[in-house]
Amino acid sequence: GLESHDDICAEICAGTGFDVLSVDYRLAPEHLHPAAFDDALAGFEWAAASSGLPLVLCGESAGGSLAAALAQATRHHPRAAIGQVLIYPDLGGNEAVGSYVEHADAPLLSTGDAAFYRDVRSARKQSPDDPTFSPLRDTDFSGLPPTVIVTAECDPLSSDGEVYRDRILQAGGKACWHQEPRLVHSFLRARITVPAAAEAFARIIAAVAALGRGEWPY
Repeated sequence: GLESHDDICAEICAGTGFDVLSVDYRLAPEHLHPAAFDDALAGFEWAAASSGLPLVLCGESAGGSLAAALAQATRHHPRAAIGQVLIYPDLGGNEAVGSYVEHADAPLLSTGDAAFYRDVRSARKQSPDDPTFSPLRDTDFSGLPPTVIVTAECDPLSSDGEVYRDRILQAGGKACWHQEPRLVHSFLRARITVPAAAEAFARIIAAVAALGRGEWPY
């Protein structure tokens, strides 16, 4: 949100020299899907209409999920994003395989927690195949912007990043997935005190900067 990520946005701004727009959105359980997506889309439309600068989408955790959903929903927009950086996003992957099983009881976010949060934001009769809710449920991954996904090793969501990368590559796009070793979900909170988290954040800032310049160093 605006307050929870103000410092992160400021540091991305300082590290890239780019204008950074932080989009607040309605939260569950008071506001169910697609409220958050609709708010994110409204923010995108405002940015597209208000500035001629290239747009790069970036989000952490739930924000990463919204960024991915936006990239897919706006891929044919005249001002479509030229890149996206997703930080340990929940993309609605298969909870029976990969990191969902290997790190089911990870600290800060478990597989059960992820399922709970999905349920909390689900509208009645929510379709599991709605790509604005679960981006990995889309059937078309073509036309997406160059994508960098950063996940944490000790996080049940990590496999989502790997699968999303593979889907984009299979569709002929550009995508890079990096799993940060020994880190957990929400590691950006520790970027001031944990060197590994600080180094990961520096790589994230570098990715935003590269994509914003239209570069692909991956």
